[in-house]
Amino acid sequence: MLRILALLALTAPAAAPAMEFPSPVTDDAYRTTDPATVTLGRLLFWDPILSGNRNISCGTCHHPAFGTGDGLSLGLGEGGLGLGPERVADPDNPPEQRIPRNAPALWNLGAKEFTVLFHDGRIEDTAAGLRTPMGPEMTEGFASLLSAQTMFPVLSPDEMAGHYSENDVSRAVRQGIITGPGGAWDLLSDRVRAIPDYVAMFDAAMPGRDITFPAISDAIAAFMEHEWRSDTAPFDAWLRGEGDMHPNALRGVELFYGSAGCATCHSGPFQTDHDFHATGQPQLGPGKAARFETHARDEGRARVTGADADRFAFRTPSLRNVTETGPWGHAGAYGNLRDFLRDHAAPRSALGAYRRDVILPELPVEDWRILDDPEEVTAISAAIRGPDRVLSEADVTALMAFLEALTDPVALTGRAGVPEVVPSGLPVDR
Repeated sequence: MLRILALLALTAPAAAPAMEFPSPVTDDAYRTTDPATVTLGRLLFWDPILSGNRNISCGTCHHPAFGTGDGLSLGLGEGGLGLGPERVADPDNPPEQRIPRNAPALWNLGAKEFTVLFHDGRIEDTAAGLRTPMGPEMTEGFASLLSAQTMFPVLSPDEMAGHYSENDVSRAVRQGIITGPGGAWDLLSDRVRAIPDYVAMFDAAMPGRDITFPAISDAIAAFMEHEWRSDTAPFDAWLRGEGDMHPNALRGVELFYGSAGCATCHSGPFQTDHDFHATGQPQLGPGKAARFETHARDEGRARVTGADADRFAFRTPSLRNVTETGPWGHAGAYGNLRDFLRDHAAPRSALGAYRRDVILPELPVEDWRILDDPEEVTAISAAIRGPDRVLSEADVTALMAFLEALTDPVALTGRAGVPEVVPSGLPVDR
C-alpha cells in the first residue's frame, strides 16, 4: 500500500484528498470448484440441449468473443440467427420482442461477495436463504445463487424456452408447470439423462446424485466460476506491487478513486458496491413489463421492492474487463465507452442530448417509446441522485486508460475455451 501511495504522489496535486484503494484479490475471495464438475459444466454451458428448441446455449448470449455478453444493446434469444452483432431475426420464426435488458458479463461471479444478481437484483443470497421471484419452493437443491440464476433464461420464452406452442418446454412454461414430473425442468433434465456421455460425467462429478435441473445448474455454475475468474489484470499486479501502469492509467486511478467520484459506487476489489443507483441511463426496447402490461418502462429495482425510492435504480456493475463488454448500460444504450463515461458523469444534460448509439438487429418493434415521451424522460431524470460532473477529454482519456488496466488477458482468453463438440451433437456457437 505504501508503494501505491508513493506512486500516486508523483502525479496527484499536493492538496488531493487521501484515496482508499481495494485490497488485492486473493484465493479466499472465491468459492472452490471441483475439476470434474467444471468439465461437466463447460459442456452443459455450451450445449443447446437446454433450450426449448435445441438451438440456443448459455454461450449464445454470454460468449467470450464479446466479453461474456452478446455484443448487442438488447439481445435476440429465441427467433435469432447468428452470433454477436451479426445476430439477426429468423424470417421464418421471428422473435416476439427483444430481450428487455443488456446481457450482463459473467466475470468473477464465483466470488463470495456476489450475493445479488441481475440488473434489478431480483435474486439474492440472504441470511434466510436464496430469494427469487419464483418463491422459496423453487430454490431447493441449488448449491449457490449463481446456480439458481440459471432457472430464469431456460424458462424465458424470449431467451431459451421458445414461443408458447412450439416445443414441450415452452408449453410447460406457458401452463406454469415448472417442477415435478412433466415440468419444464424435468423435461430438460430428461434430455440430459438420455445422453450416455452426460450420465457418465455426472457419475464421476456428482456420484449418487440424480440428474435434476439443480444438479445441471450446479455444474454450469461451477464452470462459470472457474472459467471467468478475473484477477490478473495490470491493476491487480499493481495493487500487489508486482507491476507498473502507464502514467495515463495512474491519472485515471486518481480520478476514479478521487475527484471524479467513481469509487463511490464502483468500490471494492471488483469495482462494485453491489447496490442500486438511479443514474439516468437512457431506456430503449420493450422495457420490463408483464405480458398483460402495455408500457415500455423499466423501473429497475422498484419492480422488485415496490419502493418509489428505487425507481430507475439498477445494480452497480463490476468493471472487470469492462472495455470488452459493450454495449454499455442496463439497456445497452451506448456503443462507445468514451461517450458512456462522459454522459454517465453528467446524466441530466446527457439525457436531452442522447444520440441513440445502439447495436440492434432490425426488428419491427418500437424501440424508442420511452425516450420519445418527454414525461418518461423527465421521470428518469428526476430519479437521479448526486451532481452532474463535467469530464474533460483528458479526464475521459485517463479514465479509459485505467479501465484498460482492468482488462485481464488470461480471463479473456478463457481457461478451457469453447468446446469443439458437445455430447448432444448439436452445433456449438464458436
